[in-house]
Amino acid sequence: MLGPVILAASRSDRMRRLISAAPVTKQVVDRFIPGETVSDIVPIIKDLTGKGLQLTMDVVGEDITTPAQAEGARDAYLALIDHLKELELGEKVEMSVKLSMFGQALEGGHELALANVRPVVEAAAAIGTTVTLDAEDHTTLDSMFAIHEELRKDHPQTGCVIQAYLFRTEADAKRLAEAGSRVRLVKGAYKEPAEVAYQQKHEIDKAYVRILKTLMEGEGYPMIGSHDPRLISIAQELAHKAGRKLDEYEFQMLYGIRGDEHLRLVAEGHRMRVYTAYGTDWYGYFMRRLAEKPANLRFFLRSMVSKG
Repeated sequence: MLGPVILAASRSDRMRRLISAAPVTKQVVDRFIPGETVSDIVPIIKDLTGKGLQLTMDVVGEDITTPAQAEGARDAYLALIDHLKELELGEKVEMSVKLSMFGQALEGGHELALANVRPVVEAAAAIGTTVTLDAEDHTTLDSMFAIHEELRKDHPQTGCVIQAYLFRTEADAKRLAEAGSRVRLVKGAYKEPAEVAYQQKHEIDKAYVRILKTLMEGEGYPMIGSHDPRLISIAQELAHKAGRKLDEYEFQMLYGIRGDEHLRLVAEGHRMRVYTAYGTDWYGYFMRRLAEKPANLRFFLRSMVSKG
């Protein structure tokens, strides 16, 4: 039961100081969250796009407790969009947002999150890019999908994320696999109860393939969020069987993981997008990823010593 312990540590100033000072923590954070400000990230953006990669940018932030903080998250994304406009990279770099950062969990949170995320979506569209709404725990999804539907009325390119381990996702995928939709499929990283989600890896993998088949055979634009070599190979096979061209779907992977694979897929002509997080609240982001699924700790440490 490491989850509650890690969450407690995430709220402890003393633990924050101890963990922040640990060399191993800095090594992990520097690899997966390469900067705290937009200025830090600009060289990363230029480097990755120069290699033929595309990006989706995530401004990390946790524990939004006031409307003012939610507005601050909105403003952080608007500042990012201003920089992308200056770099003339709008077509290569999109944004990923978590609606919890925009106030979704506060009183009147659904309306507040919609009001805060709308100007970000509008500003993104104005520079030729778009926004994808990240999926969080299952209790937030009805609100997320409703906001997604509302935003798509004026900006149909707005994307969303679905999670293979949830029982509901196969039905969600069928609904979303329509012309013009953009859907990122991931396995799912939150600790969800057995009543709503598969618990075993083999069950999650089988669900992922079933859902991906639905997306590939649909009329939308699938985004394959996975580092699993077997699932990447299956995705290529499903795309071929569905008659999809290389520009009719894309792969997405996290910054700092399997960098050689990013470049290999690009070299083969695939669209490859790198999910890149930055921001000052790396500690909260890092600890909550461990709390959601403590096995992530082993994954991060193992990734530190891997080649790519």
